[in-house]
Amino acid sequence: MSLTLLGFDYGTKSIGVAVGQQITGSARPLLALKANEGVPNWDQIEALLKEWQPGLLVVGLPLNMDGTEQDISRRARKFANRLHGRFGIKVELQDERLTTTDARARLFEAGGYKALGKDAVDAVSAQLILESWMESNYL
Repeated sequence: MSLTLLGFDYGTKSIGVAVGQQITGSARPLLALKANEGVPNWDQIEALLKEWQPGLLVVGLPLNMDGTEQDISRRARKFANRLHGRFGIKVELQDERLTTTDARARLFEAGGYKALGKDAVDAVSAQLILESWMESNYL
């Protein structure tokens, strides 16, 4: 049975979303959702969950380079807990250090400065979070 996964790159203004498949170990960026002080439009998230029917959600956990948590780490944990509480789908956290840097590099390589829109960076960051979770859990 193939498991569909959704990955989230949590931010206070924007939340990147990616979809992945357990069977292939691959993910692709979907979109970035607007957030208001870290609060998403839950109806948009519910619509994504209905469309993709994921068996697991992966939320990026932003950590300092030394592995310690920061304010945004706590907010990402709260977002993950709310996802689980509202929708009853299992949620895993994944260390997301350097994903934004990596996402920017990938996008720049693919399309130069024009490709570096905030939404694209957030969605590709979510893809990288999901791929790194799959690498550490399946491959």
